[in-house]
Amino acid sequence: MNVRRPAWCGAIAGVLAVALLNPVAPATATPTGSAGPLETAFTRAAGEFDVPRDLLVAVGYGETRLDGHEGLPSQANGYGVMHLVSNPRQHSLERAAELTGEPVADLKSVTSANIRGGAAVLRDIADAEQLTAADRDRVSAWYPVVARYAHAVDDATARLYADHVYDLLRSGIDAAPVRVAPRPVQPELGRYARVAPAGTTGPGTLALPEYAPARWVAAHGANYAAGRSSPITTVVLHVTQGSYAGTISWFQNPSSQVSAHYVVKSSNGEITQMVREGDTAYHARSANPYSVGIEHEGYVDNPSWFTDTMYRSSAALTRYLCDKYGLPKNRTAIKGHNEIPGNSHTDPGPHWNWNYYISLVNAGGGARPGADRYLGGSPTDFTGDGKDDIVTF
Repeated sequence: MNVRRPAWCGAIAGVLAVALLNPVAPATATPTGSAGPLETAFTRAAGEFDVPRDLLVAVGYGETRLDGHEGLPSQANGYGVMHLVSNPRQHSLERAAELTGEPVADLKSVTSANIRGGAAVLRDIADAEQLTAADRDRVSAWYPVVARYAHAVDDATARLYADHVYDLLRSGIDAAPVRVAPRPVQPELGRYARVAPAGTTGPGTLALPEYAPARWVAAHGANYAAGRSSPITTVVLHVTQGSYAGTISWFQNPSSQVSAHYVVKSSNGEITQMVREGDTAYHARSANPYSVGIEHEGYVDNPSWFTDTMYRSSAALTRYLCDKYGLPKNRTAIKGHNEIPGNSHTDPGPHWNWNYYISLVNAGGGARPGADRYLGGSPTDFTGDGKDDIVTF
């Protein structure tokens, strides 16, 4: 494949052929210029590199919700809508520059260039996977390509990533500038059919999560310390600045030097435990010795990631932690990363609904003995200040 061939060559030929055969466009044709710039960028990149347009959109949506974040990097040092990454383990940003001839600066900050780079990387992987032209026409055949696009530490985490992309294709993407119609796609797993998704439990499982509803995927030993120097007194809430599967992979990467005890998925509230509660995850600097860290999939500046399902799932986890370690279920013990001394982070950010979250932590299940003293003596004092609070749902 010559990826540097100008995309407009084939487009002009196609337009001339249509013009000769159909001098007058049919009444149902899409009006010229009706597509937005994001839609146009996906369509052009998909055509240039022979990548299914819907698959390209689903990969981008799964990574960033199609938000380029003004060229700012993710936690894993990934950029743009397609999350092109440059870190010691993953170099999709540099590979995109080689394949497209686009400057790295443009791939980071220009959305059309970034989408083109993502399409080029997917096609490059497809060629390595020996997908034929006929294969490339079948969305189902791209599963191994999508799994490799994640550049995960292992195939189990790669499956977690690819499964999510194909879930998006099946359900469709409606709440985005670029839409994808749902389709009953059954992915061709190839060698991944022999691999269980990360965190799958069953016979032979070596470790189980402490929180029963969670998966267990161990962080790399370089990213946390065994044991603790202080008792657990605090639950710290974070936002991943990246995708769920990408965060799990990042915590498995020894060069990251970061981790958290739990990671919560945006779409369905799925939870993965990565560090035992009795060990010290590297997530909040000064608070590491005495806190449990919970990462939430998403980006601080985009509230669409903070779904009701995520709130409820995370709140149930925090309720479990508070009950287990005898912590007050209010803002005395439940804090944001931005509230920890010695940190420069802003997560969970201004879009995180603290009143709602604390109300959910206190909902469900019976109150343990003495819990009323943590709630200021009132069942609607969620902040612990001794006054009734108004909660917005």
